[in-house]
Amino acid sequence: MLTLEGLVFRAGAYALSADLALAPGRRVAVIGPSGAGKSTLLDLIAGFRRPERGRILWLGQDITGAPPDRRPVAMLFQENNLFPHLDLRRNLGLALRPDGGRLRRGEDIAVEEALARVGLDGMAERRPGALSGGQQSRAALARVLLQARPIIALDEPFAALGPALKAEMLDLVRDVAGELGALVLLVSHDPQDARRFAEEVVLVAEGAAQAPVATETLFADPPEALRAYLGG
Repeated sequence: MLTLEGLVFRAGAYALSADLALAPGRRVAVIGPSGAGKSTLLDLIAGFRRPERGRILWLGQDITGAPPDRRPVAMLFQENNLFPHLDLRRNLGLALRPDGGRLRRGEDIAVEEALARVGLDGMAERRPGALSGGQQSRAALARVLLQARPIIALDEPFAALGPALKAEMLDLVRDVAGELGALVLLVSHDPQDARRFAEEVVLVAEGAAQAPVATETLFADPPEALRAYLGG
């Protein structure tokens, strides 16, 4: 269980609170108005921001003070975080050897298998600039697959893709997460992403990340904050 216990974050006049729990293996969409704190919530979970008070626990262990590399979280940003001067083999290899050291044979095979899993078989020698946007997203997802962490945090990584390709990537994430048994947190501005992908939704609005609600239950009877966001 990922538990946010009495969590409070402040930055100037901005504040975000969270008191909720998310079960392992679930697919959870994080939605809400722009500037409400969706990305901040993921940053807190991943360790890129620190709360003013409260605790973050994973399977009962307090990880509030742990640095990002010591947390059970693999994070995928909209920019994909691929190094343009490195080919895909070395980009993905950083998931196994963060120090940039040479991959051993078994690790090299694991990189090839991860690329094949996301439809990039035979592209290990290519640099990100030689790939389409969709291929870059697939490469970044392959790196998440190699990290094999039990929480995957996705901060609108497919926002720049067209509807059909975005839907394809969401389906691929669902499959990869299922193989890993990972809890997935997907930040999106598009309610249709939530309905396609997520079993539960966390609404971030009015300074709070609310407890998760089953996706279809939430959209069938949206609270006022969500209704205002959807414009209905």
